[in-house]
Amino acid sequence: MKVCVPTKDNNGMSGAVEQHFGKAPTYTILDTDSGEVSVIPNTSEHMGGPDLPPKFLHKNGVEIMLCSGLGYKAVKMFESYGITVFVGAGGTVQDTIEAWKAGKLCNASAENSCAEHGHDDAGHDHHH
Repeated sequence: MKVCVPTKDNNGMSGAVEQHFGKAPTYTILDTDSGEVSVIPNTSEHMGGPDLPPKFLHKNGVEIMLCSGLGYKAVKMFESYGITVFVGAGGTVQDTIEAWKAGKLCNASAENSCAEHGHDDAGHDHHH
């Protein structure tokens, strides 16, 4: 199973989690079956590419998305591609994978979407 974490860099399991999944410079993908870690550049629509992030990640075989937070519309888009989303990610990719395996991340829903990354901040410019 391929598990994806939006990241700020190309540091593999030590990579820092990016708070805005759509504008993450990279996506770190862990294949839980083989243990292989790959980091791919974000070439989705948000970065000038042709596809929105859910479609882009689906094309890369992602089945699970672990992110800080996202809007409910994005959750529904991920679900339409068969990708399950968990929110509450933070720290490094390793931290996030361990938290997910321990059941500490929440399955994304209408109730918890856009609740994990400071939407109450004044001047926060965020578009889903």
